Amino acid sequence: MLVYRSGLDLSSSTLRFLSRLLAARRLELGTRWRRLPADRQALLVLAHLRCGHTYAQLAAGFGVGTSTVGRYVAEAVDVLAALAPDLTTAMQTVSGKAFVILDGTLLPIDRIAAARPYYSGKHKKHGMNVQVIADPFGRLLWASTALPGAVHDIRAARIHGIIDALADAGVPCWADKAYQGAGGTVRVPFRGRWEKLSAGQQAVNSSHAQIRALGEQAVATLKTWRILRKLRCSTTRITALVQAVLTLHLNTSG
Repeated sequence: MLVYRSGLDLSSSTLRFLSRLLAARRLELGTRWRRLPADRQALLVLAHLRCGHTYAQLAAGFGVGTSTVGRYVAEAVDVLAALAPDLTTAMQTVSGKAFVILDGTLLPIDRIAAARPYYSGKHKKHGMNVQVIADPFGRLLWASTALPGAVHDIRAARIHGIIDALADAGVPCWADKAYQGAGGTVRVPFRGRWEKLSAGQQAVNSSHAQIRALGEQAVATLKTWRILRKLRCSTTRITALVQAVLTLHLNTSG
C-alpha cells in the first residue's frame, strides 16, 4: 500500500483538546504503554472523523494494525460522546437566545438487512435522522441522538422532547413544514402553493425561509466531518459518532 502525507482542516487546539482527554483516559486506566502516544492517537481519530479515512488507510499511515485503529477510534469516540450536552444542558444556552432554528437531517448509511425502519421516503435513501438546533447566526448548539431514517422530523422532535423543552424555555423556534402542527413556540411557514397564498403570507414565508437557511449552516457544520456523510458502521454506533463530533465542535470552535 502506498502511504502519503495529508493535512487536516482543523486547528491545533482541536488536536490538543482531544490529546488531553485521551491522556487523562490513559491515566485513569493506568495504561503503561501503547503503540502510539496520546497525541498520535488523537491525530489518527481526527483523520478518521474529519476525512473519513478507513481503518486500513489509517493502519498503513500510522504503522499499527487495523484492530488497533478500531480500538483507538472507539475509545476516543466514547470519551468525546460522554461529554456531549444533553437537551437539558443545551436549553441553558438556548434560553439566552432571541430565537433558535430547528432542522432535521438524514445521515446516509449502507443498506442493511432490516432496511425498512431506516429508509427515508423524503430523502429516498437509507439513513439515520438527527435533529439539530442552531442559534440566530446558524451556529450549531445541539444535536440529538440518531433515530432510524423512517422517523419523520416532527415525530423525532417529539421523541427527543425538543418541542416541550423549547416551550418551557419560552424561546421562539423557526422550523420548516416538516414540523407542521408542532405547537409550542415552533413557527412554521404557511402551507399551500405560492400563487395561492396572499401577499402577506408570501412575505412571511420568504422571511421565514431566509431565517431557516441559517439552520442549514448547522447541518453543514456536522457534515464537514466526512465520517457522517456516508456511515458504514453499525447503526448502534452512530449516536456516539454524532455526539463525539458535537463535543469537538462545541469545545474547539472559535
